[in-house]
Amino acid sequence: MNIRSTARPLVALAGATLIASLAVSIATVTLPVLSREFAAPIASVQWVMLAYLVSTTVTIVLAGHLGDQLGNKRVLVIGTAAFAIASVICAAAPTLGVLIAGRAMQGLGGAVLLSLPLSVVRQTTSMDRTGSALGLLGTMSAIGTALGPSVGGIVISEFGWRAAFGGLAVFSLVVLGLSVQFIPEMDVRKRDGGVRADWLGAGLLAITLTLYALATTGSHAVPNWISVSLLPSTALAFVAFMIAELHADAPFVPFSILRNKPIVTALSANLLVSTTMMSTLVVGPFFLSFALGLSDVSVGLVMAIGPVTAALTGVLAGRATDRFGTQRVIALGLIEIVLGLACLAILPRLLGVIGYIVALMVLTPGFQFFIAANSTRVLLPTTADQRGLLSGLLGLSRNLGFMTGASVMTALFSAAVGSDEITKSSPNVIGSAFTTTFLAAAAATLLAATLMLVGKARRIKFEDGV
Repeated sequence: MNIRSTARPLVALAGATLIASLAVSIATVTLPVLSREFAAPIASVQWVMLAYLVSTTVTIVLAGHLGDQLGNKRVLVIGTAAFAIASVICAAAPTLGVLIAGRAMQGLGGAVLLSLPLSVVRQTTSMDRTGSALGLLGTMSAIGTALGPSVGGIVISEFGWRAAFGGLAVFSLVVLGLSVQFIPEMDVRKRDGGVRADWLGAGLLAITLTLYALATTGSHAVPNWISVSLLPSTALAFVAFMIAELHADAPFVPFSILRNKPIVTALSANLLVSTTMMSTLVVGPFFLSFALGLSDVSVGLVMAIGPVTAALTGVLAGRATDRFGTQRVIALGLIEIVLGLACLAILPRLLGVIGYIVALMVLTPGFQFFIAANSTRVLLPTTADQRGLLSGLLGLSRNLGFMTGASVMTALFSAAVGSDEITKSSPNVIGSAFTTTFLAAAAATLLAATLMLVGKARRIKFEDGV
């Protein structure tokens, strides 16, 4: 496999990863404008974000599964086209309801853009360069996170909020063309001579994830009486899903995967690390604004340091994975994350903004090292007919971590502050709550490290269709 044949698909896959990340980050800066434009409350406008996140989370495993069944290139092209059409709908939306519906459709395409690049990388890249390729995708995701608020703010101030979604439409059409031209056709390994679908299992999993997503969006997204019942309902839906999978001839998620302890451990650690990643994004601005007294512009600049550092270290993390092996780099990443979270809990209270910046520069590379090595560890030994499914499960664990971090870590911070009205709390109280929150995040990551390192002797193997 020559370098040129590998580089061309990577261009398309990097573009797909970038627009999936931009679709999240660029929308954040549209919310205040949309609230004014449609004269809508925050509880309604926030569904512009939530619709995309919920839709992506619910369908990301299905997207990977369809890639295995129908061919990764075909599904990636369809998903990118759906994303482009949905972006046009968003840009032309006459009402907030239409915009939210467009974002939900955009999330369907986003699920494909998030899951299938991982699978295609494994098919188009040699084993000794898989880590580097996955590191590049991590870099593109970080770049999208960093560019979204800044580029989106400029575009919106000059051309209006519709231009932000219009730009996503144009960019996705470019990626569509690159995908058609550069991504090779792959053989589809069909089981028993054809495509077999466990639609009951897929439907029950979608219901489970939808309920969990709604449960973790907070009380402002749904009425209180509904919110209270969501977590028990989620548990019941998950039990129904497990029972259905036990009796399915061709289960949506084979139990051979769920019984594979190294895979379950890797996915669980991915969820825990993603939870701590999101906590830096949702809790950090409160501390910077109300404890350190930074302006909105200054908060944005400080917060951008994390994604910029991630963008600079993503490829390095991938190369380290190829050179030193997944287990060593996973251990390095987890140790650095724990150290970085401890620094974030302590240094800003001692050194102010400088301490916060130093902590981010220690913490963020750890995320990149872990993600590149953990993804490589899961995907490298995967059989051809399971790559899409495993890629979808990796994306699912990440998204569940993001939702959990956005809700649980914010709730922990609020509880530590002792009041929902943070503007009335003293800087010392907010600082103490910030320290408590990130010491808890460090403890969660230490748990992830323990899960990964205790089972270090176990290698992921795929047998009997896994």
